[in-house]
Amino acid sequence: MIKFIASDLDGTLLPPDKSFPAEIFPLIEQFYEKKVLFAPASGRQYANLQKLFAPVSDKILYIAENGALVAYRGEVLFTDLIPQKELKNAVDVIRSIDGLYPMLCSTDYAYIESMERPFSDYAFASYTHCRHVETLESVMDRPICKIAVYDRYGSAVNCIRKLPQLLPNLRTIISGEDWCDVSSLTANKGEAIRFVQQKFGFSREDCVAFGDHMNDYEMLSECGTAYVPSNGYCTMREAFKQHIPSNAEGGTLRQLKLILEKL
Repeated sequence: MIKFIASDLDGTLLPPDKSFPAEIFPLIEQFYEKKVLFAPASGRQYANLQKLFAPVSDKILYIAENGALVAYRGEVLFTDLIPQKELKNAVDVIRSIDGLYPMLCSTDYAYIESMERPFSDYAFASYTHCRHVETLESVMDRPICKIAVYDRYGSAVNCIRKLPQLLPNLRTIISGEDWCDVSSLTANKGEAIRFVQQKFGFSREDCVAFGDHMNDYEMLSECGTAYVPSNGYCTMREAFKQHIPSNAEGGTLRQLKLILEKL
C-alpha cells in the first residue's frame, strides 16, 4: 500500500519553463486525506521549497539540498553536512578552476562572494534566502549542506570532469546544465529516503518516487515504485523501466492522478 511519494521538481514535476503547476496543491490535499505523505525532493533550498509549497506546508515533508536536509512541519529532522575540514579546501579548489563560481548553502541561507553575472542573477533568482558576503570564509562556521557550483562553460564539459578527482572526500554530481553540487560523500536523496522510511515506519514497497537525473538515482533505487519521465537522462531511463510522459506533457502530474484514483 502506498504511504509515501517523493518527486523531484526541475525536469520532473515542473515543466521546462519551470512554472509551478497549481493543480499539485489539490492533489497533495487528497493524498493527505488518504494518509499518503508527499515530499518535494529537490536540490533546491529548504526556504525556496517552503515558499513554493506554502499552501500545503503543514501536509508535506521536505527533502532539500539533494537529500542533505529533511524537514517536517517546520522542524529540521535530518542534515548531512560537509565536514568542516573539507570545506575550505573545496572552496579553494573550485575558485582555482576557470569558469566556476561557488555558493555555500547552509541550512537557512545561501552565500555568494562573487557578484559577476549571470552567476549572481541565477543565485538570487533560484535561492529565496541568498546573501552576498565579502568572502565565503566569513560564513564557513555555519552548517553547510552543499556547495552549489555555477559553471560558465557547462557542467558536463568542465566541472564534472575536474572536481571529482580533485575532491575525492566529497561527492560531486551534475545538478543542471550549468551547475554541479558538491556535498558530503553520504549526502543524497536515497539516504534521505532511508531516513524517512525509518522515521515514519515506511517500507520500501510503501514508497513511490519520480526523478529525471542522476541526483535522483539513489532516491528511485530506495523506492518500490520508480518513474522516470521520457525527458529523463538516458542512464536513468535505462536503469528504471517505468517511463511516463515528459515534464513538458505533465507526465508526473498525470501519473499522480492515476495513483490517487487507485487508492
